[in-house]
Amino acid sequence: MQHLPAILLLFAGAFAHGTLCRTAWGATTTDIPVIQPWRTVALDPEYSGAWVVAGDLDGDGAVEIVSARNVDRNDVHFTSAVVAQRLDGSVLWRWGDPTIGRKQLHHDVACQIYDWDGDGKNEVILATEGFLVELDGATGREKRRLPLPKDATDCLVFVNLSGKARPTDVLVKTRYTQIWAFDQDWKQLWTIEKPGGYLTAHQPVAVDLDGDGRDEIMAGFAMLNTDGSTRWVFQSRKVDQRRGHCDCFRLVRAGERPEDFRFVITMCGANGIALIDGNGQPLWELGGEHFESVDVGRICAGVDGLQFAVDLDHRPWGDGPVWVIDERGQVRTKITSDYARHHSLVDWTGDGFDEIVIAQSRSLYDGQGRVVARLAMDARDDAQGEERLALTGDFTGDGIPDVMLTTRAMTHVHIYRNERGRRPNPPAPLGTGINFTLY
Repeated sequence: MQHLPAILLLFAGAFAHGTLCRTAWGATTTDIPVIQPWRTVALDPEYSGAWVVAGDLDGDGAVEIVSARNVDRNDVHFTSAVVAQRLDGSVLWRWGDPTIGRKQLHHDVACQIYDWDGDGKNEVILATEGFLVELDGATGREKRRLPLPKDATDCLVFVNLSGKARPTDVLVKTRYTQIWAFDQDWKQLWTIEKPGGYLTAHQPVAVDLDGDGRDEIMAGFAMLNTDGSTRWVFQSRKVDQRRGHCDCFRLVRAGERPEDFRFVITMCGANGIALIDGNGQPLWELGGEHFESVDVGRICAGVDGLQFAVDLDHRPWGDGPVWVIDERGQVRTKITSDYARHHSLVDWTGDGFDEIVIAQSRSLYDGQGRVVARLAMDARDDAQGEERLALTGDFTGDGIPDVMLTTRAMTHVHIYRNERGRRPNPPAPLGTGINFTLY
């Protein structure tokens, strides 16, 4: 990076919280920039949860923080309490019953910020036991309470199945077996159980493959047509995908024809990752590791195309790898931290390449695995506890993506302003955006 000496950080792949990063000649690198929080928001202790999203709820041009608790019953879960707070920590509103939920997090929580009715004002939409609830973003007032199929409270995805100018339809699902599609008036459009004969993905992904203005849905290993019928089913040539489910599915490149599209997919249980085209045909596959969440961006200077940052989960504490893989399936970089499950990308230095934010180590890594910055956090908030999240988006109102970290004890969120990053065109939207997911 241009702001660091050329010789600095020649070797820093094993940097993690609680350890020291050392250069190739063994000296401690004390000159890694330490970034102080721009804002620290104390979360409401009674209603707040481990799930955090952000957006402008009251139209004042500043983001608000929404956090949610959840109830889990044998891996069937629903949203139980939500609190919306301004950046000064004051409470905008509260909703639900905080006495029955938990702050623990090992799955998506069905609570999203989205302007569902298109009036220019965000709503907060959540799935609680038996119902989808639409809340006015500014006041928390219930606008609608809509009946849900049994256990269809795993996550929410806004999609465009109706061919309108924007997504107004919604997908809901059970944890692993069934998906339902509803329109904005809550008419059921279709449902499917075990798409393609496989378990569902954690979060279905919408993409318009044929350019007709309506989304196709990657439901797991099966791509569905707009009407819910099966378009194709991915068949791995390397691993037994029946051993698990699709963890993560990301668009890499769109194209004029389906065969020109590129997607990356990870396979939980089957231990694989693949690059596939828009007809579901694999271009390459890697196996042998529990690949989980994927971020797609320009990470490595001097490498053609895009790269993928993917964590390898189900490892002991202290062995949390993130690999950087290029579009040809070559592993370019291996980073190790204590725990790497939650990560994101952001261009922190303004050089046009993304850094990898790993939440647990509170560090930003370049494409060679070198630490370029460390995110400061009070020792109280950095205490042992539940896993924390790394979120990116415009949280300061200047159109440049910033970084937000939750704390392991889920008592605060910390926002780190991106002082050197470039303002993209179009500018980054305020908050975490539509269809936020852990995966």
